[in-house]
Order: sequence, then C-alpha cells, then structure tokens
Amino acid sequence: MNVTDLKTIPFNRTHISVNELDYLGEAVRRRSTCGDGPFTRRAAELLVKITGAGQALLTTSCTHALEMSAILLDLQAGDEVIMPSFTFVSTANAYALRGAVPVFVDCRPDTLNIDERLIEAAITDRTRAVVVVHYAGIACAMEEIAELCDRHGLALIEDNAHGLGGSYRGRPLGSFGSMAAQSFHETKNVQCGEGGALLLNDADLVARAEVIREKGTDRSRFFRGQVDKYRWVDIGSSYLLSDVLASQLTSQLESFHEIQHRRHAVWRRYHEGLADWTVRNGIAQPAIPDGCAHPAHLYYLLLPDMASRQAFIGHLRRRGVQATFHYQPLHAAPAGVRFGRVAPGGCPVTERVADRLVRLPLFADLDEAGVARVIDAVRSYEVS
Repeated sequence: MNVTDLKTIPFNRTHISVNELDYLGEAVRRRSTCGDGPFTRRAAELLVKITGAGQALLTTSCTHALEMSAILLDLQAGDEVIMPSFTFVSTANAYALRGAVPVFVDCRPDTLNIDERLIEAAITDRTRAVVVVHYAGIACAMEEIAELCDRHGLALIEDNAHGLGGSYRGRPLGSFGSMAAQSFHETKNVQCGEGGALLLNDADLVARAEVIREKGTDRSRFFRGQVDKYRWVDIGSSYLLSDVLASQLTSQLESFHEIQHRRHAVWRRYHEGLADWTVRNGIAQPAIPDGCAHPAHLYYLLLPDMASRQAFIGHLRRRGVQATFHYQPLHAAPAGVRFGRVAPGGCPVTERVADRLVRLPLFADLDEAGVARVIDAVRSYEVS
C-alpha cells in the first residue's frame, strides 16, 4: 500500500530493502542464529566502510553500545561524564549505571547540539569523558571539542544514533571519538527493529570490548583458535545482536545510498516548500553550519512557544499527518535530578527548545504525493 493511500501519514514507516526478506530466510535456514555469524561480520564491514571507524561490534541496541563504552572507561562511583541535557535517556543512563554522575550542559540554539563554548566550565577534577550527540545527524563542533578533550586528558565519546552517513568537514561522524555508539532502531535511517553498534577508533580498546560484549569471557578468541577454551576474564554482559537481525541490517546497509537518496529528497522538499511559511510565522527551520553534511535523519520545526506547538500538532493530526515533539530535558527529569548535576549557567536553551520542537514525518518510502500532503497540511496552519 502506498503511503498516500493511508488515511493518516505516519511519523515513521520502516523501509524494506532489496534483499531483506531473502537474507532473513537465509539466516533462519542456516539454523545457527546467534551473534557473530556471517551476516554480523558482513554488516560490521559495511559499517566500517561507511563511518571510517577502526572496528565495529554489533550490539543489541545503541543503549548497550553506550553501556559498553562506560565499562571500557573504567568509571568509578563519583566520576563525572559531561553530556547534553537535550538527548535521549540512554545517553545518561549508561554512565549512571556505573555510578558516574552525568553533568548536563546546555545546547546551542542553532543546531541544538551541546554548546562547545560551555563545556570547559563544566570540567572538574572528577571529569572523565565528554559525550557528544549529533542531533538530527548534524555534527557537533568536533574539532573544538576534540582539542578541549585532548588538552584536559578526557575521553571523547560520540552518541551517533542520528548521525550515520553524516560528516564534519569531510570526515564521517562516528570516527572522531575513541568510541561511538550507533542505533538501528526502527526509527533510524537503516534499521533492524532493535539493534546497535559500538564503533572503536582506539585499537587498544578492541580486545577488552570483545570480552565485555561476550559476557566477560574470551569466547571470541576461542572461536578464532587463539585459546583452547574460553573463560570468565572480566565483567560484561550479553550484548551480541542475533545473526537474524544482522541479516536484515546487512541488506539495509547494502541499500544505504538508495535509502539516503530518498530521505534527502523528502528533507529538501520540506526545507524549500516551507521556507516562506516559516518566515511569515516566526518558525525556525533546521540550521546546517558550514562544513556539516547531514544524513536527513529527521526534519524539525521550532514553533514560537509550547501553546502554538501543541496547537500545531493537533492541527496536523486533524489533517491526517502524524507529527511529534522530541526530548524532554534530562537535567530536569526526576532521575536527572537524582543522579546528575547541571553545569554552571543551567540549560535555559534546552528548556525553551524542548517546549517548541515538532518533528515531521520523514522516511524513505514517503512519496512525492505524501510529502505534498504534509506540506499542504503544515502551510494551512498560521500562528495566531
């Protein structure tokens, strides 16, 4: 069924890539469906090619990839990890689980990324790492942040859940930090329902990361014939993605450029078709700084205030378009107050943005007629 035949255009609809069903059948027929099978290896190779990372380890989620990064950092109770408040809960939860304190920094008003100018003031003698989140796949100011981390001896981690295919000054996102986490949740550009990956750009981390991912055992070395038996050698958990899901992901990654082409076409139509309407109504469109190439992960609008945001979402719903808001500030959430602290100056931009942001439907199978329906519905709303 075409999207335009649906009564309501959904916020997201998963794309089925060319070989996806064949690969899923092949994975099942192999009768060996656990992790680190042939599709897992193929998907990891494709990820390394797209991101330029040193190595990719598939995981059951981006959340688990972030948890692995926290273990690899050897965080102790009371250590601090700097991150944006405007992000998904997993960014903070992964480090709070290790007893570390998330330190929430405000976002920039243009890109909605962590404000690089505010990071240094948040650093203390307990700070161990900085975690950046490339919101909407638009890169953070990576050169400035990397220089700051080098100067203070801090680890740099990328939460690249939105950023696969994006780049900063010609360099792929996911290749800047010592580690980066990817998401293959069904809402992402390429997906396998639930899934993720830990990208490793520091070769010294690879051996231990394999152990952590295999429940704290050296099972990976055993299957490579490097040891005669595998044993419990470190802490870890069961972070391996099933090869069935990896088969789906392999097909999606093989179709990556086609998927991206389709998503960019939708993103451009929104950006061009809504330009004069946003100016007339005092609404902000996404800002793409020079040197940033985004992956068309999502398209958002910033309404003047919460009341107009809520009215706008209701207006679109009545016209058969499903739109939604996004993150609520972590620093003000009950767990954020309990487990974290706010950097000097607070997060006023984050609080304003969270109340105003609306995301429009954006997926690879949203055809031209569907895009036109969304644009017409949006343009029929006027801020009072």
